[in-house]
Amino acid sequence: MPSVLVTGAAGFIGYHCCAALRAQGWDVVGLDAMTDYYDVALKEARLAQLEGVQGGQFTFVRGHVETRDLLMDLFAQHRFDLVIHLAAQAGVRYSIDNPRAYLDSNITGTFELLEAARAHPPRHMLLASTSSAYGANTVMPYLETARADHQMSFYAATKKATEAMAHSYAHLYGLPVTMFRFFTVYGPWGRPDMAPYKFTRAILAGETIDVYNHGQVSRDFTYIDDLVAAIMGLMAAVPATPDAAGTPVLPGDSLSPVAPFRIVNIGNANPVPLLDFIAAIEAATEQAACQNLLPIQPGDVPDTWADTALLEHLTGAVPATPIGAGMVRFVDWYRQYYRV
Repeated sequence: MPSVLVTGAAGFIGYHCCAALRAQGWDVVGLDAMTDYYDVALKEARLAQLEGVQGGQFTFVRGHVETRDLLMDLFAQHRFDLVIHLAAQAGVRYSIDNPRAYLDSNITGTFELLEAARAHPPRHMLLASTSSAYGANTVMPYLETARADHQMSFYAATKKATEAMAHSYAHLYGLPVTMFRFFTVYGPWGRPDMAPYKFTRAILAGETIDVYNHGQVSRDFTYIDDLVAAIMGLMAAVPATPDAAGTPVLPGDSLSPVAPFRIVNIGNANPVPLLDFIAAIEAATEQAACQNLLPIQPGDVPDTWADTALLEHLTGAVPATPIGAGMVRFVDWYRQYYRV
């Protein structure tokens, strides 16, 4: 059976990707450090769910991606056909106080991955980046071909750096690389540090929620099932360097002229105002929110909005779950998981 490495396998997106891959018959090796950035019990519960998925085999490896030779040994042992790199220290605000965690996991961890791939090349590498890489850009929707030079948090800076690192390895060693820029992913089994989870917990508990920039914020919320479907579709869209004859590329393609490397937005192409997002949670919980209006936080951007034309060209589909429907599913999961 084809084999795939998923780093960050016990994380929110990693768990859903592993489940989808197993269901498609892939043999999955999942790597995760099980750090305590948020509740480890939630990560353990995700892994327990994975054990029950029918399909290909699942092998879990506990470890940090930045550990020297760990990935090299895994690549040598399994000879992966595909790599989906999701392991990272996430979170904009945490990076302000704990930047070294981002240097270690995001920069050093990606370097170790690229070195292992150089020694044992897979057919395709798919690496997670973030919409935060667009930084101070104000022209929207965000296009993959737009310059992204002014990151506003160290988290965003490290993810932008991994894009540059991966491009250099793609160019030097012919490694086919697709970078995803994710836009505010939410859904069942989501991260407790993100707004959908934090707001739902507080509203159900009758607590006040902090609303930054006095609610004058919008986000391109992307439902987890849509995101995973996009990743599954992009697995087959292996980038190749345009040949000397000038092989035509897709309209708006971010394909590098010198490397088998491409950046692709995965978003809903529909920015939702923060107050509308809160209203969707209120509707799903059937409870009103008590709001504490605050200034914008350091490192945050007011708005995000993905152009998904390239994703549609490559896969034939784009995320489309409305925020209302997605939040109903999330709240239903939250109530069941926490027995609220």
